[in-house]
Amino acid sequence: MDADLLIEIVGAVIGLTYLYFEYHANRWMWNIGLLMNFFYIYIFYTSGFYADMAIYTYYLGTNIYGRISWGKNNKKTGKKALPITHLKRKELYILIACWLVVNVFIYFVLEKFTDSTIPLGDSFTTTLSIVGMWMIAKKRIEHWWLWFIVNLTSTCLYLWKGLYPTAALFVVYTVVSVMGYYKWLRMMKQEANISKN
Repeated sequence: MDADLLIEIVGAVIGLTYLYFEYHANRWMWNIGLLMNFFYIYIFYTSGFYADMAIYTYYLGTNIYGRISWGKNNKKTGKKALPITHLKRKELYILIACWLVVNVFIYFVLEKFTDSTIPLGDSFTTTLSIVGMWMIAKKRIEHWWLWFIVNLTSTCLYLWKGLYPTAALFVVYTVVSVMGYYKWLRMMKQEANISKN
């Protein structure tokens, strides 16, 4: 078996593990995410998905930030773990503005300074992923709908580039994006009921 294919398969398995923990809003997702990032930095570099490679470098930082941000219940200090919440309207406007600016910038860089074969698709999914990672680090439930768009688009792009194990992983990501939203919605309602009592 080709070494790059083996690395991609291992990366996809780690990605499924990450998704399992994300679906359950389990802090272990951040630890698994760190490992997954190293695999996909290599995979996307060798495949010419330079913006995707860069996003996984960004994910390294957001994994650390998310792990700290999510926290956990601390009986000694009384500090509670970060609850699942809806995105605030002000946050939405700021995120849309940031997405537009960064999307144009990344597209320009990919188009002018790299040999990227899909600069528009690469910049689109990358910038939505930047926003999505911030949203998940803040436990905003709407991040699942953003991931649905990213995952569906990415599936098509990876199939086109012949990254079949990664495309298969993103098919699963796409389906779980919908399931994850409803799972988190139930968890959010449970958290609200517990806080009332």
